Amino acid sequence: MQQSKVIKDKIILSPKEIDIHLCPIHQKTGLETYILGTFNPALTRLPNGNLLLMVRIAESLKEPLKDQKFRMIRWHPADKYIIEEHSAERLDTRDPRKFRFLEHDFVKVYGLTSFSWLLPVETTPDGLSIIQIHYDKIIEPRTSYQEYGIEDPRITQIGNTYYMTTCSVSSERHSTTLYSSQDGLNYHLEGIILDHQNKDMVLFPEKINGYYMAMTRPMGELYFSTYRDQMYLPGPSINLAQSPDLLHWKPIDSPFLRPRKNSKINLKLGAGAQPILTDRGWLILFHGVEKNETVGIYRTFRALLDKERPWIVKDIDICEPLLESNTGLMTDYQDISYLSDVVFTTGIVEADDHYIIASGEDDLCCRITHINKEDIF
Repeated sequence: MQQSKVIKDKIILSPKEIDIHLCPIHQKTGLETYILGTFNPALTRLPNGNLLLMVRIAESLKEPLKDQKFRMIRWHPADKYIIEEHSAERLDTRDPRKFRFLEHDFVKVYGLTSFSWLLPVETTPDGLSIIQIHYDKIIEPRTSYQEYGIEDPRITQIGNTYYMTTCSVSSERHSTTLYSSQDGLNYHLEGIILDHQNKDMVLFPEKINGYYMAMTRPMGELYFSTYRDQMYLPGPSINLAQSPDLLHWKPIDSPFLRPRKNSKINLKLGAGAQPILTDRGWLILFHGVEKNETVGIYRTFRALLDKERPWIVKDIDICEPLLESNTGLMTDYQDISYLSDVVFTTGIVEADDHYIIASGEDDLCCRITHINKEDIF
């Protein structure tokens, strides 16, 4: 990343700023928990001009391994959290974010090392200082399809309504759910809108050709080989979908953004921030992942889409990422860090001559970056 593009770059929130005594799992179980991460924040502007970060909070047990048993958290429909224990020797625990049950031979079955819920954090209009952490407006699971938590929100304002997509995790399904709000702070659960495994669903801020539009990222364990001389690779990619009502979605038939050979997006990619309409078309920011060890290297890239036909990519830069993980920002957090090389952009707003961009840094902190509009490409 060319640092000349960045006006300001700051960690705005970390686990160190969270009051564990106001966190739901600690409160409802009485167990010793800690905050593993405060990351992947949705970003929007509130009616009062301040910014809202809707932050994914990963709360974990302080003692996840006890007597050779791995302990994990599950939400129960009676609005309580229960702790389950599983034999550690029957788990694959190489990924610090999740573990795999080895007893299942023909399907991949996972558990999570933390439990995620959402916390609204109000900041100054430039996003660089926290005004209030709204513990009274925490978003927790409300139904069984959220028994393993709520992850990675994205907020898009359409007209006077704020719409938030989230990933709801459960043994029932790995679904995309929709919330709505009239003030940007208090959200109502509308329900499941994509019931197959689908992450990083991001809504466009207005109808296009009479339909609501969204970027999606369907997931699966089965992919087929591409042509040998083709630039693309099999794997998770960004698709487009349209809807008459925000509840019922039909995928666009043609593919959209896909992993590419000999590039920094050779493993997978997914939608990041909500699209911004510019005089050149729709600006989108997305994450591309390069193969590297267990997790991979996450970077933020950008593309311009045609205003009326967003499936047409007018310009894309996959050589020079807009954002990369910034180790210089993480000096004060090395004692609690558990990942590296991850920047996961999840929100953007306009501010005069620059953009304010919100990202998760190393699955640990919330990062705010200001970039000049004229330097975005």
